[in-house]
Amino acid sequence: MVWAVRHAVHRHRSPATRIGYGPHPQQWGELRLPVGTAGPVPVAVLLHGGFWRSVWAADLMDALAVDLVDRGYASWNVEYRRPDRHGWDATTGDVAAGVAALGGLAADAGLDLGRVAVVGHSAGGQLALRVAADLAAGTEPGPAPAGGAAAGAPAVRVALAVSLAGVLDLAEGERRYLGDGAIPAALGGTPATVPHRYAAADPMARLPIRVPTLLVQGAADSPDLVDVNRRYAAAARAAGDDVSHLERPGDHFDVIDPGSAVWRDTMTAVDRRLGR
Repeated sequence: MVWAVRHAVHRHRSPATRIGYGPHPQQWGELRLPVGTAGPVPVAVLLHGGFWRSVWAADLMDALAVDLVDRGYASWNVEYRRPDRHGWDATTGDVAAGVAALGGLAADAGLDLGRVAVVGHSAGGQLALRVAADLAAGTEPGPAPAGGAAAGAPAVRVALAVSLAGVLDLAEGERRYLGDGAIPAALGGTPATVPHRYAAADPMARLPIRVPTLLVQGAADSPDLVDVNRRYAAAARAAGDDVSHLERPGDHFDVIDPGSAVWRDTMTAVDRRLGR
């Protein structure tokens, strides 16, 4: 009920334009543009979490979408099919297509494709680092739905990957039964039964991802997520990636609360990276 009320408030305060990037009802993003900002604007792509389960949706990120617009960013809040109903390949293909769709929107919306941040929360943090790594490597994560990127549209590259309390070590998370078995349920098996999926999807296994990365973690969150983010930061640095790690007071949802100190620190770091 609380999320529904917040969702209605955010929609009234800052209406969004919903744009499909594929034929399925869940293949859409909501675009919000800042008012009175001259020139192409930086873009934040938002990927919600929810342990890859369909009970959670893109409205989790509405508050951040509105806050980003107030700060002079365009926000592109992407919905995607979740693997509990559609399979893992549908999820990864949708995220890739949702990001690629920015290429077709850039000219008309005044988007600066040289300053794109992909911002994911919780399970969305894994998706954000995955799509950033795939784009940097020039690989396709899975079958993309029709209608994703317009023909001849400029390619999108991620200037900054931002993980907010992200699930960044899938193999270890599966071993610890994180989220009551959410990881093998989403990927369709364990590292032993579907090793190719873990190799492609696990941020820890993809190092170095070769994209500047910002990790944000609330110190009062799950001890497993605090530990995973610390270990990922150390491993990423050792692999040669450009990574910053912000661990601040707060819980799992403070990192997506625009009124929190940890979000203000997050945006200070994002502004610095994207030249705001």
